Amino acid sequence: MDHGDAVKNRGDLRALILEVRAAYARGENAMEFLRKATGDASNSVVSTLLAYDLQAGSYVAGARANPQGRERWCGQLAQLLAPYMPAQGSILEVGCGEATTLAGVLKVLGTVPQHALGFDISWSRCSEGLAWLTENDVTARLFVADLFEIPLEDSSVDVVYTSHSLEPNGGREEQAIAELLRLARHAVVLVEPIYELASPAAQARMTHHGYVRGLRQTAERLGATVKDYRLLEHIENPLNPSGVLVLEKGNRPAQAAGPAPAWRCPLTATPLTDVGDALFSKDSGLAYPVLRGVPLLTTAHGVVASKLGV
Repeated sequence: MDHGDAVKNRGDLRALILEVRAAYARGENAMEFLRKATGDASNSVVSTLLAYDLQAGSYVAGARANPQGRERWCGQLAQLLAPYMPAQGSILEVGCGEATTLAGVLKVLGTVPQHALGFDISWSRCSEGLAWLTENDVTARLFVADLFEIPLEDSSVDVVYTSHSLEPNGGREEQAIAELLRLARHAVVLVEPIYELASPAAQARMTHHGYVRGLRQTAERLGATVKDYRLLEHIENPLNPSGVLVLEKGNRPAQAAGPAPAWRCPLTATPLTDVGDALFSKDSGLAYPVLRGVPLLTTAHGVVASKLGV
C-alpha cells in the first residue's frame, strides 16, 4: 500500500491504525511516521489523535521523573493566569493531555477557580489524567473534544489557556485562536513555541514538525488585545522555546465571576444537558456518551438518540 494514500478510505484508515501501532512498538516516533504515511506536511487531526493516544502515560511518567521541573513549569503558568482569574471563576486548559499541567496549576493558583476543565483529543490521555488528578487530590472535569469544535458556549469560561497544545497545528492558527477567543470571557493565555522569537535551529525544527507560527499577527488580525508577548524564563527545551501570548478580551475581569461554563453540541451548537451516562441535546436529539467518567464530545461521537430525552 502507498502510504501517501493511507487515509483515502475506511480500509486504508484501518491499515494506517495497525501500521502506526506496529511502528510505535518498534520505538519509532508516531507523529513522524504518520506524517510520512499520509504524505501530509502538517499534522492532521487523525494523525494527532493516533499519535497522542499511543503516547498516553508518558506525561505522567515525566512528571514523576522530574517533580521539581513540573512544579516550576506549573508555577510559571499560574503566575501568568492569576491576574485574570476572578474569585470563584472558571478556567479551561485546551489540550490538557494527562492533566499534569492542569493539576499543578490548580494546586498553586492563588485564586482557586470554582470550575476547572480540561480537554484532549485522546480518551486515553484523559483517562490517565483523571487518575493523576485523583492521586494529587485535585478536582477538574476532563472531556474529549476537538480543538476546532470545542463543546462549550460562547464567552462561557473566564480564562482559557494552552500549554504547547496549539503547537502541532501549523497552518490552522487563525481557526484555533478564533475558537479560543470565542470561549473566553476575559482572557486567553497561550503558552506555545514562538517561531518569530526562536533561534534559527529552533525555527528549523518547528518547520520540520509543522508547528504554528505567526500567533501574534493572527491574534491581532482577529481583533484581540495583546498584553504580553515574550519568551518565558523557564524553558524545558531550547529547541522548542516556550513563549507567552496573553490576549485580553474586553475589559479586565470584574471581581465577580461569570456563570458556570455551559455545554453545547459540537455539531449543532445547541445546549447539552448532562444526564449521567451521556450529554444530551433535546433540540437536536444527539447524545454524546460518557466513557468511564470522560464525556466524548467530538462530532464523531454523536449518537442520534431522540428518545433519550423522553
